Amino acid sequence: MRTALVVLAAGSGTRFGDAVNKVWLPLSGRRIISRSLLNAAKNFKNCRLVLVIDPKDEALAQEVIAREVPKLDIEIVYGGLTRHGSEFNALQHLSPAIKNGEIDVILIHDGARPLATPALFETIAATANKHGGAIPTVKVSSFELDQHQSENVVRVQTPQGYQAQPLLEAYELAERDGFTGTDTGACMEKYFPNIKTIAIPADPSNVKITYPQDLVIAEHVLQKRGYRD
Repeated sequence: MRTALVVLAAGSGTRFGDAVNKVWLPLSGRRIISRSLLNAAKNFKNCRLVLVIDPKDEALAQEVIAREVPKLDIEIVYGGLTRHGSEFNALQHLSPAIKNGEIDVILIHDGARPLATPALFETIAATANKHGGAIPTVKVSSFELDQHQSENVVRVQTPQGYQAQPLLEAYELAERDGFTGTDTGACMEKYFPNIKTIAIPADPSNVKITYPQDLVIAEHVLQKRGYRD
């Protein structure tokens, strides 16, 4: 299985309340983005690893890569105006290899989720390769639901994985139509609803660092893991 991993790090981080994009903040001795990249690539050999960044962060990105993850072969791509646009740019970067049949599966991951485990990436990739698509989900607890919602509501995480050829085609069709999806799964659901997407039960600790308190949660999770990521 030939895999490409796309890690998104082009967001503004405005909700975090910091002038710097949150993925560049430290978390237990490493930048958040470094933990995301290391976890993504750990269980794959010869994968393509693409980091999508804001152009203004390139100098910082090169510095962090050289200092914290020098053994990873990382391809840098500039992000778009939206998450969807950043995903499209990454897929266009990979397009020649996809069209040549050199990539089987692509995983797209939020760089601000540094607690996604290497095992989760591996499971998502294997499931997507077999069935067409895979996304990690966590069941929403009953006290979070109102009386009009089903008890089967789930919260979707990343990485989200799909077979490479239809994923690229979906985003090219979306570009043609001016469609912007909220995440990878939304774009695939619109253009390839018949492709099976398997929900993989995931760990609630795979939080996205959105607010300052999320850093505290992430520190606690890493301590419980003994910093073994």
